[in-house]
Amino acid sequence: MKHTDVRAALTDLLLTPGLALDEAAERHFAPDYRQRTDGDWADRTEFLEHIAHLRTVVVGGSVEVHDELVDGDRYADRHTMTVAKADGSTVRMEVYLFGEFAPDGRFRRIEETTLMLEGSAADRNLGSAR
Repeated sequence: MKHTDVRAALTDLLLTPGLALDEAAERHFAPDYRQRTDGDWADRTEFLEHIAHLRTVVVGGSVEVHDELVDGDRYADRHTMTVAKADGSTVRMEVYLFGEFAPDGRFRRIEETTLMLEGSAADRNLGSAR
């Protein structure tokens, strides 16, 4: 089974200007997708509201995957997301992620914990801000 991964998903969602949010989401996230970030659950609609907000804040960045494991429909990774914000500041977060794939290879569920490496106190909730 061909499946997505976090680098491809985040690149399409946040780092590919001109790619419509709905198109990016359809590539990587199943209709019943849900996500828990630092203890807060979001359904697919709430997740896309979060990404729409980030698209107004983020002007560039990168994803560095440090560790990645796929076992059947299970996915785990540790990655660092670096974003350049429209206000000129930079935020870096290390993310510990466990996920599950839908049968078509898109993410059905992600549960993640974030660790702020660089940024202001106000950026601490960037991983779930709407």
